[in-house]
Amino acid sequence: MQVRDTAAWCIGRVCDSCEEVVTRQEILAISSLAKASYDVACRQGTDNTGEPESYILTPCFEAMINELLKATDRADAHVSNLRIAAFETLMELIKNSPKDCYEVVQKTTLVVLKKLEQLLNMENSVESSSHKSQLRDLESLLCATLQSVLRKIRSEDIPFIGDAIMTGLIQIMQRCAGKESGGVMEDALMAVSTLVEALGNRFANYLDAFKPYLVAGLRNHEEAQVCSAAIGVLADLCRAMETGLTPYLDEFMELLSQIVQSSIVNRDVKPSVLSCFGDIALAIGPGFNRYFDHVMDFLLMAANSTQDLDPDDYDKVEYVEQLLESCVEAYTGIVQGMRNSNSELQLVAQHLPAMLQLVNTIASRTSPESLIGVAAGLVGDLVTSFGSVVLPSVDSHPVSAMLTRGRRSKSARTKSLAVWATKEIRKLKAISTS
Repeated sequence: MQVRDTAAWCIGRVCDSCEEVVTRQEILAISSLAKASYDVACRQGTDNTGEPESYILTPCFEAMINELLKATDRADAHVSNLRIAAFETLMELIKNSPKDCYEVVQKTTLVVLKKLEQLLNMENSVESSSHKSQLRDLESLLCATLQSVLRKIRSEDIPFIGDAIMTGLIQIMQRCAGKESGGVMEDALMAVSTLVEALGNRFANYLDAFKPYLVAGLRNHEEAQVCSAAIGVLADLCRAMETGLTPYLDEFMELLSQIVQSSIVNRDVKPSVLSCFGDIALAIGPGFNRYFDHVMDFLLMAANSTQDLDPDDYDKVEYVEQLLESCVEAYTGIVQGMRNSNSELQLVAQHLPAMLQLVNTIASRTSPESLIGVAAGLVGDLVTSFGSVVLPSVDSHPVSAMLTRGRRSKSARTKSLAVWATKEIRKLKAISTS
């Protein structure tokens, strides 16, 4: 962190001292060319999965993996962060591995699971606090490594290792409960998130066993990272299980509401709760009606809190942008989830002024591309859902200028959403004038 702070400070000083160099158009062009070259290289030799068939490290890939695993087991692995460096390198190798190294990735998964099992057995006999601390660090690293391998394992192979992975992660979370092991708990929850993504609705087999630890994470208002990780797991569960999560949602919604209203929770956690409301609405559709009024009150309060902003307070600006983006994501999920029922859509229509005001707030500011992207998506959803009712508001100069910025964005997602929203507005205008 200190190195990053120093690097950021140096960049700031360069910008202050050499503004005429930094702002030259040639510099921006070189930056864009570098990005374009990377994109071209990614497209060459890969299919729709983005994975190449092979690469230059294939002949020595397995040997490198084996040597890195040996390095993590060295007696002096705790010295000079050797173990951390070895695991981080291992994760990068797996993350960027080609298709012809898949068997090695499978073997590595089994090795990591074996290490996790040995570690959990070893923890019972360790009494020294320093040794316990090293074991906690190793548990975190193994959880992070599991995330890397799970993202590479093919969906048809996941069920064969799902039981072993979930058993190990639950044991880790069980031992972390009530202890100062926030980092391990966070990594374990993030590993569960990856498993949820991989298994989809098949994760239902583990939900009852996992639920107590998810609830504990959502109640952990003191440790922001753990609470955020738990919210992330819940959002992933919504996407994976959809209406299958309905029986559990009363309790989860109560816990999310407590986070929003808590004075203890770090403020950076709260935007993710608002986004999660959108995921829940999208998952259960009209069933969200029972939570609708409560959530809309939260979103209105959050949006209103962003009005008075000092542009020189960079921390506050960043937080407000996160809050705005989360509000838009929540509204988007609610509109998409409830628009298939006329009665529910009429309920949403009562809050159109608040949603359109939020879009205009974003359009009237110098907003980052990610925020422009989600705002453009909401504009498109409002146009397709409510038609001519919203046309005067979305055809205004600020919104048009925002969509123009979005169409020129380097972000593929932002550009795509802005182009789509613009087309929907044009179609609606053509229908209205015909």
